[in-house]
Amino acid sequence: MKFQDYPTQALMNITARPPVVFTRGEGAWLWDHTGRRYLDFVQGWAVNALGHSPRCIVDALAAQAPRLITPSPAFFNETSLELAALLTHHSCMDQVFFANTGAEANEGAIKLARKWGRVRKHGAYEIITFVNSFHGRTLATMSASGKPGWDTMFAPQVPGFPKAILNDLASVAALVNERTVAIMLEPVQGEGGVNCATPAFMHGLRELANRHQILLICDEVQTGMGRLGTLFGYQHFGIEPDIMTLGKGIGGGVPLAALLAKQDVCVFEHGDQGGTYNGNPLMAAVGLAVLREMLKPDFLPHVRAMGEYLSLRLTALSAARGLGEERGIGLLRALELNGDRGAALVAYARDSLAGAPGWENTGLLLNSPRPSCLRFMPALNVSREEIDLMLDGLAVALDHA
Repeated sequence: MKFQDYPTQALMNITARPPVVFTRGEGAWLWDHTGRRYLDFVQGWAVNALGHSPRCIVDALAAQAPRLITPSPAFFNETSLELAALLTHHSCMDQVFFANTGAEANEGAIKLARKWGRVRKHGAYEIITFVNSFHGRTLATMSASGKPGWDTMFAPQVPGFPKAILNDLASVAALVNERTVAIMLEPVQGEGGVNCATPAFMHGLRELANRHQILLICDEVQTGMGRLGTLFGYQHFGIEPDIMTLGKGIGGGVPLAALLAKQDVCVFEHGDQGGTYNGNPLMAAVGLAVLREMLKPDFLPHVRAMGEYLSLRLTALSAARGLGEERGIGLLRALELNGDRGAALVAYARDSLAGAPGWENTGLLLNSPRPSCLRFMPALNVSREEIDLMLDGLAVALDHA
C-alpha cells in the first residue's frame, strides 16, 4: 500500500508524524509499509527494553491470553501477585500498585504522598519537583513537570509543585516548609536532555528528607528496569526512596507501570486508588517475562558494558567532529551538538540515509529531546555491532544534515 492509502486522518492530530507506517519489528529493527528497515535507537522512548517483539514477551502473551486476560481488579490474580512479589523482593519496597502508564503511576505517587501528608504530617501537600523534569501528561503530572511552557498549556495548573534546580541542594532546602510533604525527581532527566543527578545530590536529598520527615519519590519510569545498568536507578546512587514509580521498560512494549512504596507510606484506604485494568494478568505476565530476563546473571553486566562502549564511541565522535558533551548512565545517553541541529539530524537519518553507500533501503531512528541534543535509548540487549552501525549512520547524517 502507498502511504496515501492509509486512513491517517482518522487519528487525532497530536504530533507531527512522518509519512511512515511501521508494520513489523524484530530486536533492534523496524520495517515500514514499503519494506524499508530502520535501526531503532529510540525503542518507543526506552519502552522496548528487550527490543521489538522479543520471544519471551510473545510467548508470555500467547500462554496467558487463553488462560485469563482480566478478572477485574476487585479480585486477586496469581500473575500480578507473582510479579508484585518479585518486584518487592528485588527492591527496597514493600507494596505495589500496578497501572497502565508511567503518568498514571506518577499520578498515584502524588496521591499517595498527599494522603500520607494528610494522615501523618498535618495536611502537608506540596511536592518539590525540578526544572526540566518530566512526569507525564495528566494535569497533575504536567503541573509537577518542569518542562518549559507547560505551566500555561492547560492553565490553571494543579497547585503544590514548587520547582528546584537539579544538583543544587540549596535550591531544594529553600523550598521546604510546613506544607512540604515530598521531594520528587527523575534520577536522570530524560526528556530534559539526559541530565544526571550526582550521587552527592541524591544522598543530600535523602538526608534532607530524613531531617524534615518528608518523603523522597523516585520517578523511575525511564531509569528503572535495567536502563542505568542496575535493576532500579536508585541502586546506582546507593540511596533508598520511600516511593518509586516504574513504567516503559517494565512492560517491554505493552501498557504496564507500577507504583511501589515502603510499608509505612502505604496509607491508601479502600476507594482511594483504583483502575479498570490495574494488575490484569495479561500485562503482568509480560512484566514477569521482562523481569525474569533482566534477572539473568549476564543481563545487567551487558547493559553496563554496552553503556560504557556507547559512551566511548560517542565521546570519540564528539572529539573528531567538534561536538559537545557526551553524558548519561548505562544505556540512557545524550550527545550535545554544535548548534540546533537535532531535528535535521533525526529527519535525515530516518528519511535520507537510505541513499548513502552501505545504507541502501535502510534508515536510522534517533531522538532529539532538545534542539541541540541527541538522546540514545537502544534496547538493553543491544550489541556492539548495532552500536557501531548506529555510529556509522550518525556520522553520515552529520556530514549531510
